[in-house]
Amino acid sequence: METSDNKMITILLVEDSRTQAEYLRHILENDGYRVTLTDNGSEALAQIGRNRPSIILSDIVMPEMDGYELCSRVKQNPKTADIPVILVTQLFDPVDVIRGLESGADDFIIKPFDPEYVQLRICNILKTVNQPDPDGPRRALTLTLFNKTHTIPASRVQILSILLSTYEVAVRKNAELEEARERLNAVNEQLQQAIADLKQSNTRLEQENTERRRVEKALDEANKKLNLMASITRHDVINQLTSQHESLENALLLRAKDPEKAWEHVTSAAAIATRTLNSVKFTGDYQKIGVKSPQWQDIHTLIQAAEKDTSPGGLTFSNGISPGTEIFADPLIGKVFSNLIENTVKYGKKATSIRFSLHAEADGMVIICEDDGVGIPDGRKEKIFSYEHGMSHGLGLFLAREILAITSITLRETGTAGSGARFELRCPSTTTRAAGQPAP
Repeated sequence: METSDNKMITILLVEDSRTQAEYLRHILENDGYRVTLTDNGSEALAQIGRNRPSIILSDIVMPEMDGYELCSRVKQNPKTADIPVILVTQLFDPVDVIRGLESGADDFIIKPFDPEYVQLRICNILKTVNQPDPDGPRRALTLTLFNKTHTIPASRVQILSILLSTYEVAVRKNAELEEARERLNAVNEQLQQAIADLKQSNTRLEQENTERRRVEKALDEANKKLNLMASITRHDVINQLTSQHESLENALLLRAKDPEKAWEHVTSAAAIATRTLNSVKFTGDYQKIGVKSPQWQDIHTLIQAAEKDTSPGGLTFSNGISPGTEIFADPLIGKVFSNLIENTVKYGKKATSIRFSLHAEADGMVIICEDDGVGIPDGRKEKIFSYEHGMSHGLGLFLAREILAITSITLRETGTAGSGARFELRCPSTTTRAAGQPAP
């Protein structure tokens, strides 16, 4: 802070860096000092001869004449020896302090400048400059440092003062470093938390992408199947209508000549009409497969709902699958379980029970539906799932396979003829999970 006393104090500032010089002059003039600038040691000596300053502040590293030499020449001249000299330095090396003491420096100011510290050092010099040395006349002190001998003319009080001031700077810098370290640790903790949040977000995103790819694959498969089935159905309907047309034409031609034969053709046309109607109805059922995205559904709940929809009558029904296990499938999967129950009711004959169970395997889960009916002969195990077989015996099993295939679940019959039917739904590991858990 500026005081009236400071206006009487002149400071010679020796600094070859114009930026550093102007900044330091700004600090000093704000405190009320009068400041004169020179940019090298030779000009400084000339300026001292013209106008004696109260204090000299000199940078150490300068061209032509560095701060040590300038200080030595000031202190060796009896006319200027009592002018306090403060050296300005980065203080990277202990030798800087020793060389400063050796040249006769009274104190140091450490870069980068702290205005409060600059004011403190100048005030301290002004207070002690005229105080007598308690040790009496100065006696040179010889000191060896890093294998080099230095002769220091300063008194013990002056040496102690300078060492304390440099120690104060070191303590301040250490405190600043500690504060910076704490801030860095705080920032690092924030960064670690951000990384953890990012990893969590990436995990969720990957799960969402996996789910999206699974759905896209299922929809793509459904699309292919719909296109194929539309083509097959169109071909079948055209063939059936052609045959029906021929039968009706024959009936018309024979109605007068052979009425009995004509009625046979009419009966055949009627049967063809029934098959055509079934084909069209089947197309309506089939086109629903894959229309909606696959979803996770509780297996126990699906089977319980299928039992209510089909009413297995006198059959003993057992759902051995506990709640809490979900399957990823087309929303129509409920029809699969309904059809398996209906299959036992229609074709099991001597069947008295139907059971559902779930078994874990290395590559996924297996849902088993079995009864104690007549079973299915080996030669017909695969035929019961065909489109051709379904056109005459019902397309339930064909549709069941198509529904399951949307998410790569397979269906096959593995029972023993005479001992009962046994259907296995083999579910890949990506299609089953515990309820509430992320998709595998």
